[in-house]
Amino acid sequence: MFKKILIANRGEIALRIIRACREMGIQSVAVHSTADANSMAVRLADESVCIGAASARESYLNIPSILSAAAVTGAEAIHPGYGFLSENAQFARMVAEHGFTFIGPRPEHIDSMGDKAVAKDTVKKLGLPVVPGSDGIITDAKEGEKIATEIGFPVIVKASSGGGGKGMKVVREARDFAEAFATARAEAKANFGDDSVYIEKYLERPKHIEIQIFGDNHGNAVHLGERDCSTQRRHQKLIEEAPSPVIDDAARAKIGDLAAETVRAMGYSGAGTIEFLYQDGEFYFMEMNTRIQVEHPVTEMVTGIDLIAEQIRVAAGDPLSIKSEGLRFRGHAMEIRINAEDPETFIPSPGEIRQFHMPGGMGVRFDSAIYTGYKIPPHYDSMIGKLIVHGRNRDECIRRMRRAITETVIEGVRTTLPLHAWILDQPEFLSGEYSIHWLEKKLAARSE
Repeated sequence: MFKKILIANRGEIALRIIRACREMGIQSVAVHSTADANSMAVRLADESVCIGAASARESYLNIPSILSAAAVTGAEAIHPGYGFLSENAQFARMVAEHGFTFIGPRPEHIDSMGDKAVAKDTVKKLGLPVVPGSDGIITDAKEGEKIATEIGFPVIVKASSGGGGKGMKVVREARDFAEAFATARAEAKANFGDDSVYIEKYLERPKHIEIQIFGDNHGNAVHLGERDCSTQRRHQKLIEEAPSPVIDDAARAKIGDLAAETVRAMGYSGAGTIEFLYQDGEFYFMEMNTRIQVEHPVTEMVTGIDLIAEQIRVAAGDPLSIKSEGLRFRGHAMEIRINAEDPETFIPSPGEIRQFHMPGGMGVRFDSAIYTGYKIPPHYDSMIGKLIVHGRNRDECIRRMRRAITETVIEGVRTTLPLHAWILDQPEFLSGEYSIHWLEKKLAARSE
């Protein structure tokens, strides 16, 4: 087992990894930018190293500085968390080349799953169902329009690299295709430096269902059930829950076993998530994330398994401690992402937290690195915390989440807590039948 791990990240995920290290008897090294010098991760890690200025490019994306910090502190492994360099295959290669262990999958798997068109082709050959679409990248608008007509409108033109809703355009009629195609390519080039796009059938009312998987270096693979991430705004998740209110045991076992068999066939090692669109009883592969997810605590709450600790053990060469046989899913869990944003305009709200009170009670977990007096920097993602609750069933879980929200005090900045309270009272959310398009339509109607 490792004696010392460097965490190449910040905020709540850095703190989450530090906690896992401490429980495993592993020393931790926190790297930080000048803006994060007073962060909770820096305060609680065994060691800390400043790796650059406030800009992420000069710090958390600064590979030479991160590798130097690992060398200077004598770290044996590097955990990338999520975001930043977590799905950067070149970083994973350089980590290994410099004698450290990358706590994540092999670079070739990051590469193949990072390109959505390649990923789709790869998993299709391994037996996963995919959304009807083009066979790879499309570079010509006329060719794309022909393919879209054959698939049947509406279709969506999607950037092969990146995510977050950028480089994605829905086309409902053939006459609009050329313009949407050009716009998607331009957005993809501007955001990801790659104008490659492909075409898929656009599903009108799908659910976003993701399967948590784990593999090791001994040929083992397992799935840990699904998370329903259908509460979204502009392709960004706001609420995640497990199990999905629309997936039964038979469907869960079928798609979960298929996902596990896929990663086993790939020889995949570490944590990963295979994401699907689900409509009319059918699953369609969307993408694979080769890292731990923001919403991993939801799965931890219903399985009792520490996913970060499992990542570390697998990276150290241990076989999976998780077995499909006897794995039980207990109750219902839900996570809300708390952003420092205006709950109506979604404009970021950095600044000093004048007062903070964490919710508590049975079945309540709060993952965050904030504290009273903490100054939220304007340089990074606006998420400042995750409120996770567990209940015996979905109804109890929702009631507990409502109660936990009322207990949470974050003063000095605007947050999205009022938005979450409102969502939890909506009939469509309570029924569980909402799609990934529901919230945006509901917000648009509310603002009229």
